[in-house]
Amino acid sequence: MLISLSYIFLVGMFLSWICKKVELPGLLGMIFTGILLGPYCLGLIDSSLLNISSELRKIALIIILMRAGLNLDLSDLKRVGRPAILMCFVPACFEMIGMILLAPKLLGISLLDAAIMGSVVAAVSPAVIVPKMLQLMDEGYGTKESIPQLILAGASVDDVFVIVMFTAFLGLAQGESINILSFVNIPLSILTGIICGALLGKGFAIFFKKNHMRDTVKILILLSVAFILVTLEDALPIPFSGLIAIMFMGIFLQRNHSVASKRLSVKFNKLWVGAEVLLFVLVGACVNISYALKAGMMAILLIFGVLLFRMLGVFICLLKTSLSKTERLFCMIAYCPKATVQAAIGSVPLAAGLGCGQIVLTVAVLSILITAPLGAFMIEHTYKKLLKKNKD
Repeated sequence: MLISLSYIFLVGMFLSWICKKVELPGLLGMIFTGILLGPYCLGLIDSSLLNISSELRKIALIIILMRAGLNLDLSDLKRVGRPAILMCFVPACFEMIGMILLAPKLLGISLLDAAIMGSVVAAVSPAVIVPKMLQLMDEGYGTKESIPQLILAGASVDDVFVIVMFTAFLGLAQGESINILSFVNIPLSILTGIICGALLGKGFAIFFKKNHMRDTVKILILLSVAFILVTLEDALPIPFSGLIAIMFMGIFLQRNHSVASKRLSVKFNKLWVGAEVLLFVLVGACVNISYALKAGMMAILLIFGVLLFRMLGVFICLLKTSLSKTERLFCMIAYCPKATVQAAIGSVPLAAGLGCGQIVLTVAVLSILITAPLGAFMIEHTYKKLLKKNKD
């Protein structure tokens, strides 16, 4: 495992550096590292590491969501209002509708298979989006209009909604009936996650004010509690979103103890340097490139087609807002990248023995290969042109 980790970090950082030199997103080099070193190519990543790759990817996601929470101001989210709520589910719904309309014609699959495929592909990737939005907030682009905050908030909830939809469609394909309670669980899991995170954030703010300790110790405490929250998501008998709880823990810690939150945000930023490499290399290791090569032009056309539906959904969310045309265009571009959820659930229909499993996995793989680097590239090369910089 140790030699595998050395390959991951050395090759991943090197290829990331190469990509940045030619003005491509660094994560493209990391994903390619995973494909190259993974089990479907050179096989240089130890199987014991691959067996826990989902947990390692979740740790990286926890780190970046915690940092996002520490940098998000609730007053910004309140100012955004209605669009922030709509961004949590409307674009994903539009993308699933697009898949249901297009996939049967382009790939010759059934409506139910198209719904399953749509629920796999529709999730946006916080791992790609969150670091980019934090960069915009650091540089002051779009912050006056709360654009990075809007996209951050939507991306964190979008995944919860899509995974519930995926579970419902998968159950239907396996002969189960759709349980209305599973849809009721979406707002409940979000609400319980917010409440739990808010209480913990306030509690930690009081605790850190009264007890002097090194910031490194605070980081370890926060990460340990975050790991517990993610574990409780599957263990609790009530609907609960651990990832939303983690982000709101950071938000309320920042709200009640801003001095500590600024220092902790810097520490989490340093942790992200290593976590980012691990996350995207392991995402790449999940990609079976032979599936992508067999997909053909129809699958590629399908991905770009449903992305247009997603962008239309974002446009509708932003109607009657004060955002300019260029700012709305940026939001439509920034809300497209996919990676982590597709890597996590893309193979589930195949493992469940469904006839659509192979094609769902193929399209999931292609969506990562196309949208993650393309989305990161477009964000990086358009934000200075499309957004206003806050001079303050």
